[in-house]
Amino acid sequence: MIKRAILALLIPFAGPALAEGFLIHPPIDCDLTGPDCYIQQYMDLDPTTGVTDYQCQSLSYEGHKGTDFALPTRKHMTEGVAVIASAPGTITSLRDGMPDTGFSDETAASVKGRECGNGVVIRHADGWETQYCHLRQGSVTITKGQHVQTGTPLGLVGQSGRAAFPHVHLSVRKDGVKIDPFDPDGTLTCATPADSTLWADPPAYRPGGLLDIGFATAIPDYADIKAGTASQTNISTIAPALVLYGFTFGTRANDILRLTLQGPETTILTQDLTFERPQAQSFRAIGKKRRHAPWPKGAYTGTAALIRSGAVIDTRSTQITLR
Repeated sequence: MIKRAILALLIPFAGPALAEGFLIHPPIDCDLTGPDCYIQQYMDLDPTTGVTDYQCQSLSYEGHKGTDFALPTRKHMTEGVAVIASAPGTITSLRDGMPDTGFSDETAASVKGRECGNGVVIRHADGWETQYCHLRQGSVTITKGQHVQTGTPLGLVGQSGRAAFPHVHLSVRKDGVKIDPFDPDGTLTCATPADSTLWADPPAYRPGGLLDIGFATAIPDYADIKAGTASQTNISTIAPALVLYGFTFGTRANDILRLTLQGPETTILTQDLTFERPQAQSFRAIGKKRRHAPWPKGAYTGTAALIRSGAVIDTRSTQITLR
């Protein structure tokens, strides 16, 4: 493929000479292998108009120059997840006070020139620098000139500035040049994985997956799904319908979301829903209307499985009791 050939030729020469001994840790205080946080987007390594992350996959967007450590919903953001220093250093600049409105056509003008939102920059030794963007309004806890250690809380994950979802965008720079911490010396090609890393313990690569799953009595608004408020926990046996939805990230064309709604007596509905194009985030739902008799009392289980090329890459289930 042309893209792979271009990467093979250009990327090995992209990185500057790197200082030895500089290692970083994830800038978010949560378990990246669990359900409550994940990496939504990586640095775009394709020098053309295409998109390629360090795994030669598509978890990025054109020109993206950092790594986005995300929360599944705004509900998780409201509960509060700390942004922490990735390495020891000195705070050289910060900003707070911008609202967590998220990015849209309506907010574009107000964040122009301040796309990072509420943020922090840390200077490290030997010309290294890290920047943390989109922190929650009013949460920044450090001061300019303060020395911090790895893991020092800087603020909370938010959605300020040019942020379409709650996350902290981490940028790493060496002498002012932006570096991919997953490929710091620029040796990546699509045939040969990067043989270097800045991570003390590299986060596992998740090629896409499920962010949330829930029951409702009608197809929810997408805004409510992203907010984390769509799932209903108290549904009556005379509800007009039962709906199961799955909220996904990193889907590709021809991926399948298999949704199964299981009642206390039998499977009510199962359906395979195919994604026609890549989507950073999206949701799909299935449902069934109640006809005359009430829904049977008891436990109902919803299961979502994201399938790629015939293999399940992520699955999640939820349960509710109708009384």
